[in-house]
Amino acid sequence: MTAWPSGYGRRVLPSVDSTLSEAARIASDLAGPEWLLALEQTAARGRRGRTWAMPAGNFAGTLVLPLDEVPGQAALRSFVMSLALRDAFVAATGREDVFALKWPNDVLLRGGKVAGILLESVGSGARVTHLAIGVGVNLAAAPDASQVEEGALPPVALKPTLGADISPESFLDLLAAAYARYEDQFRTYGFDPIRTAWRAHAAKMGEVITARTTRDTHVGTFMDVDRDGQLVLETAKGRITIPAGDVYF
Repeated sequence: MTAWPSGYGRRVLPSVDSTLSEAARIASDLAGPEWLLALEQTAARGRRGRTWAMPAGNFAGTLVLPLDEVPGQAALRSFVMSLALRDAFVAATGREDVFALKWPNDVLLRGGKVAGILLESVGSGARVTHLAIGVGVNLAAAPDASQVEEGALPPVALKPTLGADISPESFLDLLAAAYARYEDQFRTYGFDPIRTAWRAHAAKMGEVITARTTRDTHVGTFMDVDRDGQLVLETAKGRITIPAGDVYF
């Protein structure tokens, strides 16, 4: 049995509109980090306002972190959570070889999307005072492919793909423990060891990919993730860095 990490709160909600919305409502009252787990979400959302389907038995959680950081530093938590998710998957399945990390915030299982991360922050001036890290995981079932945008990777789920049957509550135990380890590392040593570990499991590193921002589409070789968490592409026009966007391959 995985020990719950010291200093982290835990709330299991039978039903809620969205764990991210609930995080925003309770953030100012928290004295320390708090995990929220919803067994049902009625208004879940993904990146850029997209809907997030949640079949029964899947994982929908948010970690609320009280912080005092600049936005760029806080945003690196997507890499911290990505590594924690991979560790939780490995612990749940015993499989090291089938999971990969997709920039900026997805986890892949045999090339399909099994988990996604969404960060939302609350700030005062130039500082982030609370960060909500939303996590959605297809544990029991994947949404229908018609529910994802055109060109996106197909959704997959843990149980039908690998036969691993794990409840959302048990998965939270694994994820919370893994996250606490990486958060301690991040606060102690900075982003460099997180970046090194993330790159070791990055999907399509060294291959040609497409990156789309709100304004442009870039095609190039995925060279690296820099020390600010930006995607580094080698394109026909030279090397560029992309701070935020969606990747397709």
